Amino acid sequence: MWNTLHRFRGRLDSPLTDRGIEQADTVADLLLSEISTSRQAFGIDVSPLGRARQTAERIRRVIPQIAREEPRLAEVSAGTWDGMTKFEIDNEFPGMLDDADAFDWYFRSPDGESFDAACARARAWLADTHLPTIAISHGLFGRLIRGVYSGLSRREMLELPVPQDSFYHLRSGEFVLVSASTADVLS
Repeated sequence: MWNTLHRFRGRLDSPLTDRGIEQADTVADLLLSEISTSRQAFGIDVSPLGRARQTAERIRRVIPQIAREEPRLAEVSAGTWDGMTKFEIDNEFPGMLDDADAFDWYFRSPDGESFDAACARARAWLADTHLPTIAISHGLFGRLIRGVYSGLSRREMLELPVPQDSFYHLRSGEFVLVSASTADVLS
């Protein structure tokens, strides 16, 4: 529901909608198909935020694997702006969004997480991940993980798409979208 209201949740929480549950179930099926061809061990790391944990439970219904809570996978926080719309921010913090575009406004909050700090968090998680891992995180932070992994610029990272009914497979410095229409690409 927050997505439909164009609110940036950040570190605030909300439950998955019925549509979100359907999307999580779709991702679970895609992941099962992806890992069923591999005999390699893997882990599941999950953001501590409830919506990610709820997604993990949907995935664990078809992939019965213990999931590890991983605080570094939490969504980027916009501090006091968490839960607000851009309209509300512009009214309560006049001028702070001047010249902001659809992507960089997240990092203009006076007390939110900086772009560099969020990228450092993504880099640290990637460096500590030594076996294939299903990462259950969030839209903006997922962009940063893919961008850091692939060496993209700030602009390139922030413009990456965030589909809700698919996942990305990171391998050899690149990332590939796996969706219902591309599921055979990686097999």
